[in-house]
Amino acid sequence: MPARNRQLPRGLSWPLTSTDIRSTLGAEDVPVGFWRAVREDGVLVSAEWLPRLRGNYGGGIHPGLWETFRVEVWPLPSARRAAARQTLRAEVLPALVEWIAAARSAPEGWQVVGHSRSWRVADGGAVTYVDDRR
Repeated sequence: MPARNRQLPRGLSWPLTSTDIRSTLGAEDVPVGFWRAVREDGVLVSAEWLPRLRGNYGGGIHPGLWETFRVEVWPLPSARRAAARQTLRAEVLPALVEWIAAARSAPEGWQVVGHSRSWRVADGGAVTYVDDRR
């Protein structure tokens, strides 16, 4: 994305592109969102399972998005981008594919609740993740 169109403050960069994510996921059609603010907890990539909502009383998400995924990417300081990008492409994107495949084949009890997984890359290159149930 050209710098003039990306609307990020100077000194920040996204560690991955939508092409990185879409080429890894293949035929999986997953919306990818790019945030403009750094997360305080250091998360760079997250994936969210959007369950079917049994009762949608004027809130929530469009039914066309039920039982799908959403991937989000947060920026980091530009000086850390190259190292983080290499680690994310080598470790996190394959883990994202595995998480999505496991979610697709998960039992109904898992699929009726929202879930997410977030990945961080420490300064030393170690990858950590957190699973959340919503």
